[in-house]
Amino acid sequence: MSTDDGGPPHVVRTDRPLSARVWDYWLGGKDHYEVDREAGERVARQVPGIVMAARTDRLFLGRCVRHLAGVEGVRQFLDVGTGLPTVDNTHEIAQRVAPESRVVYVDNDPLVLVHARALLTSSPEGVTDYIDADVRDPRRIVEAAAATLDFGKPVGLMLLALLHLVTDDDEVRAILAELVGALPPGSFVALSHACLDVEVTRTAVSAWNDSGTPHPIKARTREEIERLFDGLELLEPGVVSCSRWRPEPSPWGEPRETMTFCGVARKLPA
Repeated sequence: MSTDDGGPPHVVRTDRPLSARVWDYWLGGKDHYEVDREAGERVARQVPGIVMAARTDRLFLGRCVRHLAGVEGVRQFLDVGTGLPTVDNTHEIAQRVAPESRVVYVDNDPLVLVHARALLTSSPEGVTDYIDADVRDPRRIVEAAAATLDFGKPVGLMLLALLHLVTDDDEVRAILAELVGALPPGSFVALSHACLDVEVTRTAVSAWNDSGTPHPIKARTREEIERLFDGLELLEPGVVSCSRWRPEPSPWGEPRETMTFCGVARKLPA
């Protein structure tokens, strides 16, 4: 996501927490600073479920990409707001299923940029590329991604834990209109989003927004998240907790609900 906080471009800020680095801390990564750890711990103390929400969102990414690449035959992915590279990134999952998959990552956090260029390497048969861009400039994203992706063929658009960082509803709709509008029929949109229907989410959002982050969050209700898929065909089971989107079989029953909800939808012919 963006670091558009008034500082110079491509300068790593270490004086206040940034969302990608706090997320990395919650996922057990190593690419964060003391200010991010302090913010992550402060939020986690107030909202014990926040770390589980981050991890179930990451597991949703794996199940989603495996389904799109393995069942739906998608061979191109546009992952916007990718965050810091960790284990099993989009290109690794997709290229494990189909080595020829082409994946474009988009973020504009300078620390993400450095690590992505170093670590997000492709299989010999496929392509992995990185675009330095902000989700608030969707036209630039599409234009730059077209150098790697063929927008005449289906694309899997990934918007995970991203749109709740865009607090203006009209701006969210404009971003989606531009990005989804560029996709051909047969493409898919996957997104996850903080959901107000889970009681603890309000506490989590308040704690995060009070942490000193330049990236405030706006959680939305399940109904509002469903409306982000307007004009698309939602796959089963619809918009649900990330932990409950096609979970792996378990002898312990249905997974616990987390505060991050998600969905995957298909773009149909006009």
